[in-house]
Amino acid sequence: MLITELKSKETILSLVDGKKAFIINCHGCREVYFPLEEAAQLQEELYAGGSVTGILTTDYICNPDNLKVRLESHKAEIEAADVVLVFSCGVGVQTVASYLEDRKVCACCDTSRLPGFQGVTPLEYDCGQCGECYLNLTGGICPITACSKSLVNGQCGGSKNGKCEVDPNMDCGWERIYRRLEKIGRLDALKCPTQIRNFATDQEVAK
Repeated sequence: MLITELKSKETILSLVDGKKAFIINCHGCREVYFPLEEAAQLQEELYAGGSVTGILTTDYICNPDNLKVRLESHKAEIEAADVVLVFSCGVGVQTVASYLEDRKVCACCDTSRLPGFQGVTPLEYDCGQCGECYLNLTGGICPITACSKSLVNGQCGGSKNGKCEVDPNMDCGWERIYRRLEKIGRLDALKCPTQIRNFATDQEVAK
């Protein structure tokens, strides 16, 4: 199981910063903690400020069939937005990013693990539940799970032809991140100092 918590209000507002945003809420995995009231209050504030083109609230955005149908019904609102804000665990954010390859997709939540069983997604995406989400710096592709070495500061020296040094059948996670950022015109994100992973979050939850 896992706990999903909102990033700070300042962080989320900075993701919009004068831009138009489309919001996606995932209310699946209802046994998992999700800050519904806090998220709704923040979204109402953004909507009142004229920053929101539309809001999609549904269950299990990690389900590809469900997500595809839902996104198609909001196509015009998504196209009118500069950024897509996703309120879900890391798996949901990665799923949305894979469908909206030409859009800036941002995580508005951090995910921490709890002991127990979590619902199974039919996709290859995974969330490391590390307590601090890197997806906003890496184009919606998780460096913790997409890289066999969980490198957070760039590609290692062993990958060849876009393939992983550890598993030649696996695409290099950082190659994927670079190509994704290149496609959406955000290579400047690679110039940002890598945030230090806060292991204290995991330790506190585990107690």
